[in-house]
Amino acid sequence: MKVLIFGASGMVGLGVLRECLVADDVTQVTTVGRTAADTDLFRRDRQDAAFNHAVAGKLRQLVHADLFDYGAIESELRGYDACFFCLGVSSLGMQEADYARITYDLTMAAARTLQRLNPKMVFVYVSGASTDSSERGKSMWARVKGRTENALLAMGFGRAFMFRPGAMIAMHGVRSKTFAYRLLYPLLGPVLPLLRAIWPDRILTTELIGQAMLETVRRGADKGVLESPDIRRLATRTA
Repeated sequence: MKVLIFGASGMVGLGVLRECLVADDVTQVTTVGRTAADTDLFRRDRQDAAFNHAVAGKLRQLVHADLFDYGAIESELRGYDACFFCLGVSSLGMQEADYARITYDLTMAAARTLQRLNPKMVFVYVSGASTDSSERGKSMWARVKGRTENALLAMGFGRAFMFRPGAMIAMHGVRSKTFAYRLLYPLLGPVLPLLRAIWPDRILTTELIGQAMLETVRRGADKGVLESPDIRRLATRTA
């Protein structure tokens, strides 16, 4: 399969990128973003000759400044089987209009272009736990995410899946770009594995999320909106 990844410089996107690079049935991975993803973060993998060969043979990084307009690179976005859309920002301190521009408008700009160029594509969108499908709740970010999910599900892709992970553990050298999270994770690091052992369906890893996304392309899923337990079951199914 040939896969596009948006937001591959963030924690979830990097985790998905790593799983795509090590998957035997992924023949090409193209990242799209304002900056290239830092694959040197996969420290342990970088010591493996097979991984380095996979990166050299599979990975293409498409740096594009305007993520609201893809006219100049449309020819490079054709012929893909799936898009894993992991691009997003924290709503902390943002007004709804500004948050909606990045979360909804930017996502729709990419999705409309890709659906036109690759109508049979599988589109996977990383949303979040507690997203509001009614679009009417009190939480601003949850309403905007819900509106984005609903629009994607109605867009006409071959298949579309909304991933709603909650707490997660970064693996294989992956780390968050968000400063607050980078401060928080080292403090929670010793506790998260214990919590995951207690609630395995509620605390995911970046590895599991990436594996589950690939599984949606291989064999689909029984519903369009996937919460943390659903994501874990999909990842387990790959084994």
